[in-house]
Amino acid sequence: MTQGMISAPQPEAVEVGLDILKAGGNVMDAAIAAALVQTVVDPQMCGIAGFGSMQIFMPEKGGHRFIDFHGRAPMAAKENMWENLIERECDDGFGFVLKGRVNEFGYQSMTSPMTLQAFSSALDKYGTIPLSELIQPAIEYCMKGFQVRPSVHAFWMQPAQAGRMERTAVVKQLPAARKIYLNESEELLRVGDTLKNCDMGKLYQRIANEGTEIFYHGDVASQIEADMQKNGGLLRKEDLAACEPVYIEPLVGSYRGFEVATNQLPGGGLMILQMLNILENFDLSMLGHNSAKFIAVVVEAMKYATINKDNFMGDPNFIDVPEDKLLSKEYATMIAEKIRSGEKANVERINTGAPESKDTTHLVVADRSGNLINLTHSLGSSSGVITDGLGFMYNNCMMVFDPREGKVGSLAPGKARFTAMCPTMILKDGVAMLALGAPGGTTITMGVLQAILNVVDFGMNAQESVGAPRFCATSNTIELTNRILRSVEKDLQVSGYATTRYASSYVTPLVHAIRIIEGKLDGGADPGGGGMVAFC
Repeated sequence: MTQGMISAPQPEAVEVGLDILKAGGNVMDAAIAAALVQTVVDPQMCGIAGFGSMQIFMPEKGGHRFIDFHGRAPMAAKENMWENLIERECDDGFGFVLKGRVNEFGYQSMTSPMTLQAFSSALDKYGTIPLSELIQPAIEYCMKGFQVRPSVHAFWMQPAQAGRMERTAVVKQLPAARKIYLNESEELLRVGDTLKNCDMGKLYQRIANEGTEIFYHGDVASQIEADMQKNGGLLRKEDLAACEPVYIEPLVGSYRGFEVATNQLPGGGLMILQMLNILENFDLSMLGHNSAKFIAVVVEAMKYATINKDNFMGDPNFIDVPEDKLLSKEYATMIAEKIRSGEKANVERINTGAPESKDTTHLVVADRSGNLINLTHSLGSSSGVITDGLGFMYNNCMMVFDPREGKVGSLAPGKARFTAMCPTMILKDGVAMLALGAPGGTTITMGVLQAILNVVDFGMNAQESVGAPRFCATSNTIELTNRILRSVEKDLQVSGYATTRYASSYVTPLVHAIRIIEGKLDGGADPGGGGMVAFC
């Protein structure tokens, strides 16, 4: 038995990962088995036609690396093909609302499906159990079904917001989805109902028997292309054949004597390091956790990182990113002086609208030997498209590309979009002591940042760090959860800040973490997500 721990938003995935550890599998085996179950029991949050970022810390198998598997725009995409369709930019700067919602829903909204290939590659390099075995629990959940959890149903019931579609369209509008997500009375499944997806189960069994080649090069690829051609989609077999994950080194910085290792662009790790560099100039513990002064300082760091994200961060294969400057401690000190003087950053937006749908998932697996897998994967907010007979839903990651020409995030064939995904690890003298990440759209970096501060500056354990009240600023408005004191909000308003308060005590991102102190594990699952931590 491998002694270890797993934290994730889905109890089903946690339990399967734990079973793999108990059976002697390593952390990669457990992570892939759990992630495949996530694709079944959270089918709009993630899937084999999605994208993501995986942090691998396995000293005995080659050290510390990342697998980047961000989806890429189809080769048929053109930079200006949607420029005349712009209605508004999202408030958080992470996506655009277009006429006809062509970038959000339907056959033109998807980038290349990278997840299955990434899982297979990671397992080949770092696992000990074949994919054909690890996919079996996911197949069982497909064929026998799972109970619809409140978080799954809540996604379906999200209302239309400032031009965004009602999310029920994802599961109700197209015939292939209706067949899976509606009951015999043509009503949407309810919380507690059993959801079966036999088509996906059959596909997963074929993958178990024949390998991933059928998906990217074989008859499944042909089936996908035929569906795209019939319905005006952009994906083609050449896009599927080009799906290869990239193995890269971590992006490394420091914070208060600790090493911080996170992902490179087009992921959000650069934002994490920049915010930590700025905040290192302040004695945050003296300001008081979640005091008005503390929130104001952290919010300004969030805003400056957001401004730099909007202006400079994207796919480094297509744009020149001034990374050395953005990571510079001197640059961070300059920004800190502006904050200390009372200067407020201004986050510019065009025609503000709704925030990006915050739908992704995460898991962390660790063993007592210090090996860790830290994985975020997603479908964006999902396209609603299912090729009939295959069961899985495609991502809708084209939503976040900038439809305007000449911008950092402009469309281009083969280009990846920026995402805030940032699986991150804190180390001391090369030994991992904290691994964490989150789902939550562009708010991911803000939740991960606060959990790091909670551990390093305020001495919290993993569960305390992910469960503490949070706030967020990806625009000029501070978003507050309902557990932030109203007296603090009033002080922020007196200081000139616009605020908005959520009715919920917990909102996305849903941060999950595992802490390792002298070989002892403690884990945290965000209380707002219905997930869990388990160990053996």
